[in-house]
Amino acid sequence: MTSNSTATDTTQTRTNWQVDYDVDPIEIRDPVAEALGVLEPGEPFVVTYRDAVKEAGHSCPTASGAYRIVQLGLDALYPDDYPVRSEIEVQTAGPQDDAAYGVMSRIISYVTGATDDDGFSGLAGGYGGRRDLLVFDAFDPDTPEPTFRFRRTDTDETVEVAYHVSDVPGGGPAIGNLQGILDGSASDQQREAFADAWHRRVQVVLSDDSLFTVDAV
Repeated sequence: MTSNSTATDTTQTRTNWQVDYDVDPIEIRDPVAEALGVLEPGEPFVVTYRDAVKEAGHSCPTASGAYRIVQLGLDALYPDDYPVRSEIEVQTAGPQDDAAYGVMSRIISYVTGATDDDGFSGLAGGYGGRRDLLVFDAFDPDTPEPTFRFRRTDTDETVEVAYHVSDVPGGGPAIGNLQGILDGSASDQQREAFADAWHRRVQVVLSDDSLFTVDAV
């Protein structure tokens, strides 16, 4: 919004969220942020699901699934310490241009900092670099469900997280209201019914650990 906009007389400083989510945040250290005085040494960034929604631009079972994949993977790799950006390699079982893996990898990259060949290369000498830590088509999974691996580069420990997206419950008839919302023909009641059904599915993904399998590799 530019300074001559007539949409509002004040600067919007907070997102006007229409939905809330019940899920723990992810805490992760960033050595570069610590070195440059953004964070106190040893203190983490706190990343919420709302932050992931901002990155993706939407909230859905794919976005919420990606958030839980990285959350569960990091919890398994770092049971007693904060995970550390630049020390986490992310491997995907699918290609970058896949509809699911593409969206999920962006969110997972946002949290972990891991990127392929276009990311931050680090401070002098490569300190805190995250380039080439996101690898697509890295392994053949045992399931067609979205699957990611997380490897600690300092210990080589690796965990695999599979998301059983086929077990996510449907949203019922109200999900069919989406087309009317997109073309402008939906009533307020239909919009509300869709939003309620849609976000109930998202919350199930954020709450139900049975939708995910975490294994050491």
